[in-house]
Amino acid sequence: MIPPDALEALRGVNENLRSALTRLRPERKSSSAVRRQDFSDLRSQLRRAAECLRRMPLNADAADAWEKESITYRGNLEELKRFLPDVQARLLAEKSRLEAARIHVTAAAAWGRASRHTL
Repeated sequence: MIPPDALEALRGVNENLRSALTRLRPERKSSSAVRRQDFSDLRSQLRRAAECLRRMPLNADAADAWEKESITYRGNLEELKRFLPDVQARLLAEKSRLEAARIHVTAAAAWGRASRHTL
């Protein structure tokens, strides 16, 4: 018999994954909404799900609920797989933008220091 906490934990994982999918969805153009903690939380949820999936139900009563949650989990994973490359591309673009801004600020600071010496 599956421990009820494992089924509830898998339900919790599915809820958290749905929430993460909403936060990280590709329709958002700004990558500033994506935090490092989001990926850490996502990885933690995937590990938690892996632990739950190791404990498959043995009785027929829990098997139906378990099957439903497992299918939901698989759907969440497939959606995550579909849009993670877009999230990666947005983060790389943001990294490039920030690097360009840093270079610009460094150049402006150097120009300011040089201008003080000529005045």
